Amino acid sequence: MATHNNLLPTTTAAGPSRRWRKFQWHGARPLPLLGCIVLGLLLRFAIPKPDAVGHKGWSLLSIFITTIAGLILSPLPVGAWSFICLTITVVTKTLAFSAAFAAYTNEVTWLIVTAFFLSKGFVKTGLGDRIAMFFVRWLGKGTLGLSYGLVLGELAISPGMPSSTARAGGIFLPIINSLAAGAESKPNDPTARRLGAFLIQSQNQSNNCTSAIFLTAAAQNLLCVKLAESLGVKIADRWVTWLKMASMPGLVSLLATPAILYKIYPPEIKTTPDAPAMARQKLEQMGPVKRDEWIMIATLVLTVSLWIAGETLNMASVVAAMIGLSVLLLTGVLEWEDCLSEKQAWDTLAWFGALVGMATQLTVLGVIPWLSNCVASFLKSLSLNWFGSFSLLQLSYFFIHYLFASQTAHVGALYSAFLGMQLASKVPSLLAALSLAYNTNLFGAITHYSSGQAAIYYGAGYVDLHHVFILGITMALVQLVIWGLVGAAWWKILGIY
Repeated sequence: MATHNNLLPTTTAAGPSRRWRKFQWHGARPLPLLGCIVLGLLLRFAIPKPDAVGHKGWSLLSIFITTIAGLILSPLPVGAWSFICLTITVVTKTLAFSAAFAAYTNEVTWLIVTAFFLSKGFVKTGLGDRIAMFFVRWLGKGTLGLSYGLVLGELAISPGMPSSTARAGGIFLPIINSLAAGAESKPNDPTARRLGAFLIQSQNQSNNCTSAIFLTAAAQNLLCVKLAESLGVKIADRWVTWLKMASMPGLVSLLATPAILYKIYPPEIKTTPDAPAMARQKLEQMGPVKRDEWIMIATLVLTVSLWIAGETLNMASVVAAMIGLSVLLLTGVLEWEDCLSEKQAWDTLAWFGALVGMATQLTVLGVIPWLSNCVASFLKSLSLNWFGSFSLLQLSYFFIHYLFASQTAHVGALYSAFLGMQLASKVPSLLAALSLAYNTNLFGAITHYSSGQAAIYYGAGYVDLHHVFILGITMALVQLVIWGLVGAAWWKILGIY
């Protein structure tokens, strides 16, 4: 009788090991997970608790450090990891549920989420591309002018598009790729230096300035403001105050950055006569400004106007953003499905609420004041006045970013602590809070991993890693000098200190 091999059992001595090799783990990455857990347990049980900090405060600090370690090591996506750590605070009774999740009802949290939805309108309507192409057509005859056209286009868009990563990947990288291709400048090729490499670096470095000028130009700005207010720093009329302080050093920095890069990292092509023609052709293909674009423009003007006049009208910034989003939904410019599909907004809601909730409770439980007083006492032993302490802490906060792969992770880990140290050292509160916030944007291009937009621009393949680090530290020093000199003079004129 014939034997049908396909009906015989297939289990052999090698069967279990073969099945094991086929097994794939889809959960948290084991080694980063283990590292985060060990770090938190060591802090909680191996390091003696200071007398000035209670048991709940010390437990929360260990969970918070575990959370930050996870943002750096990435055992899970940021939102998932933050939610799990926040859950641990409730399970261990370190925090009550209402305290742990209080930040999810905070207006700043929902301002960020709503602003992400508003920024979706720029991409969906094509208004972002139209604005960028307008500036390219206007200034794009020479390579330097072309770079300024792209930079000014981003400056125009940034108040209503609070994600520098979205601006980079959704609008400006595709435009730069088209311009570079037209000049036969290819990524991962010696021709990259003809045009593409310069435009990439110019946009990457200038992105930091545009993100710093407007409060609503980057999500980390709003996180900084919320953390500052949790430490008792009152920022009246947030949007206007932020812009007023950032305007002078920000604009000087923005105008200087492309010109300096043009000197130290020059493109091989100095003129780009085809760029305005390409932009003109693109604008012709887009046709006249469409209904949805006009509504988007009107909504942006309305929203920004309400942000500016918010204190006079007694209207919170989040309410202004909600009005703008409601207009877009009512007119059909955005559909609710567009909001539901905006994963970055919902992910931000998850991690932002968790980080702010824990950071706020660290202050309530006395951990941040204790850390701040320890460092302030050390600085006082060095006989530093408030300006010396301010300078040392600002520089430390800036260059520590070499250890971080996210601006938001950096803010969540260090902003409250560094602000608390400066307040304990008698640094004027508004100067301390907003200077740290501006710094959070300025170090966004020191490496290829320092921010989402830096990773996107490096991934385009035009700039080699060697130049990324050299240009990163060079332009970082330039930014520090500009903001240190121009900013200090401007803030003195404004009476900030």
